[in-house]
Amino acid sequence: MERRTIGAAALAVGAVGLGCMPMSWAYSTSRQRGDESLRAVHRALDLGSTLLDTADMYGPFTNELLLGRVLKERRSDAFVSTKVGLLVGEQHIVANGRPGYVKRACDASLRRLQTDVIDLYQLHRSDPEVPVEETWGAMAELVQAGKVRALGMCAVGARGGRRSGAGLHDGTLRQLRRIQQVFPVSAVQAELSVWSPEALDELLPWCEARGIGFLAAMPLGNGFLTGTLTPGEGFEPDDVRARHPRFTAEMMAANQPIVAGLRRVARRHGPEVTPAQVALAWVLSRGRHVVPVPGAKRERWVVENAGATELRLTSEDLAEIGMLPRARGSWD
Repeated sequence: MERRTIGAAALAVGAVGLGCMPMSWAYSTSRQRGDESLRAVHRALDLGSTLLDTADMYGPFTNELLLGRVLKERRSDAFVSTKVGLLVGEQHIVANGRPGYVKRACDASLRRLQTDVIDLYQLHRSDPEVPVEETWGAMAELVQAGKVRALGMCAVGARGGRRSGAGLHDGTLRQLRRIQQVFPVSAVQAELSVWSPEALDELLPWCEARGIGFLAAMPLGNGFLTGTLTPGEGFEPDDVRARHPRFTAEMMAANQPIVAGLRRVARRHGPEVTPAQVALAWVLSRGRHVVPVPGAKRERWVVENAGATELRLTSEDLAEIGMLPRARGSWD
């Protein structure tokens, strides 16, 4: 697989990563199978999708434990990205950016992942009660201690309102400017997809101008852009899409023209090309510093996603995708 680099340290990863969250959290728990997920991770590494993206809150903790079973055997094949800063309660999630907690959480993640070093340690969310510079400083000390290789930040506010376009990532940019004065940011993770392109306005150019890698979260639109979801089919109560404003039956039906457009482009490239591969190829075309991280828990999806690196979209394809209607939510 094509390799791409993250940050000034030029950390090399496969061009398409693997988001591991669906294996343990947030998506249809009745369909989660540990052995099936392990096969998916192994297959991703076989194909060159080396970036494995997780977080201590996924599960919580069980996602890192699952990856640890793979890393115990194949640490040298993987680029490990995990996150810190959020705690999961019974019915709520809270931020904790206190330096002492960050250091303890890193040690706990290292144990669960069965590794001596985390390749990319990301701040999941900043703590409103702790200056972000203090949290970032503690994370920088982990780099100096040899427990972490590089630091990243997850964007905030990508779905904080009904607006689109300029201003959506203002809060993230303010934080990035502050922490960049403390220790270099190697990567920023934010939502970027055909139906959520807002990062293209300011956040992605900001990263590109500074040699910062961009991890594109949810590049398949929480599964919608695969074309495999049926409007009105519904979701399990614990599935994040059950409360998502774009996943009501009405809005899923209204957004079908987006999938239809991806299918048209796919057909031009051959009968085996899928809408998901077109959606990922579009993200890959946004820049050499961009690495899409689609979530998957089955081997077949891992293989399909990796295949997107072989797809080269033409200027005609890109123009057609650019003309697709904007995604609608239940507030529209």
